[in-house]
Parts: sequence; structure tokens; C-alpha cells
Amino acid sequence: ELYDIFGKYGAVYQIRLGDRSRDTRGTAFVVYEDIYDAKAAVDHLSGFNVGGRYLIVLYYQPAKFQRRIDAEEKKKELEELRRQVKAKKAAIAASEQKGGTDV
Repeated sequence: ELYDIFGKYGAVYQIRLGDRSRDTRGTAFVVYEDIYDAKAAVDHLSGFNVGGRYLIVLYYQPAKFQRRIDAEEKKKELEELRRQVKAKKAAIAASEQKGGTDV
């Protein structure tokens, strides 16, 4: 059915369905042979109702996707650094309570 819908706007090279993971569930990746065909599909199919669901048709933007991944990695690094600082502060406080002021 997807080939019928998207094929109206040009030659479809490939359609890959998203897997069942949370991030790609309910998505499909449509690759056209020509960029102008992809533009026509984006222009005409966004908001199109298929099987009771409205399509959201976007261009794939690898740079935007990579920025999101980078931001998530930086967030994890920051959380780890905060955990390390908190642990070090707790160790210093415990050392000071024992009477040792050597750091």
C-alpha cells in the first residue's frame, strides 16, 4: 500500500518500515530515486489520511539526528561528572568528620 501511495510522486527506490522499538514504531522510510520526487511527496502527502492515521512526511536530516545523539551523550557525561563530584564531596565530608583534615 505504501508503494501505491508514495509511487504516485515518482520512482521509489526503497521503503523500510521502522522496527517495533519505541523510537521508530509506526514509521516508514521512503527513498526516492530523484530528490524532486521526494519534494513532491513531502509537499502533497503531509497531512494525508491513510487508514485513519494522518501522515507526517519529512526529509531525512542526518545532521539534525546526529545533534540529538550528541546532546544525549553530553547529558549522560554531565550526569556522570555530577555523580563523581557528589561522591568526592561525600568522601571529603566523611574524612573531615573522622577528624582528618588532610585532603
